[in-house]
Amino acid sequence: MAIRINKYLSEVGYCSRRVADRLIEEGKVTINGEIPEIGTKVEEGDQVEVKGQRIEKSAKQKKIYLAFNKPIGIVCTTDRKVEPNNVIDFIKYPKRVFPIGRLDKLSEGLIFLTNDGDIVNKILRARNNHEKEYIVRVNRPINHDFIQSMSNGVEILDTITKDCFVKQLGQKKFKIILTQGLNRQIRRMCESLGYKVQSLKRVRIMNIKLDVPTGKYREFTKEELLKLNGLLENSSKTYE
Repeated sequence: MAIRINKYLSEVGYCSRRVADRLIEEGKVTINGEIPEIGTKVEEGDQVEVKGQRIEKSAKQKKIYLAFNKPIGIVCTTDRKVEPNNVIDFIKYPKRVFPIGRLDKLSEGLIFLTNDGDIVNKILRARNNHEKEYIVRVNRPINHDFIQSMSNGVEILDTITKDCFVKQLGQKKFKIILTQGLNRQIRRMCESLGYKVQSLKRVRIMNIKLDVPTGKYREFTKEELLKLNGLLENSSKTYE
């Protein structure tokens, strides 16, 4: 049965569909030696290559789901040639995995790694409203107005951020729970209100909490995966 090339690369665990489309646009994917268009379908027996590497579909590929505590300085990319401090070389996992979403280089905390391309957009797509929780410290004391402004939405990147939960934890420290993931969102929100982030740590994604030391990872438990799949059951995997 023929399937779209981005779905094929997702199902074999090479990358998410979004990344697959980008690789296709960049001309780094071939089917039987020819560069395909986005939407081209792969037939049984076709030879698929990415960057000259043969990509084959295993009949029984075990799905991998890892919770990793990313240290500051590690970059959430699979491009090992461009970024030497990348997450893949850091964890040295024996099978191919890729990160779900990003944490910028100066941030730390929980990030998922997987070989399940179909789960990626279900988790990341903003309209699915899946929570991500962060602990943030800024450079000067915060007050009620700061908390209210962060909660009610801040203008960044030509849009207003969605309403979110924010709670003060200390003089310069707060917790924030987001359901969207704009580029460097928390840092930009704070900057727009005249604050600078000094530390940012993600401590939860949906039902998975950060509970491993910095630089370490673990597999999801059966109970966590069961609950996660339940939360994702009605989530769209089509990205925006």
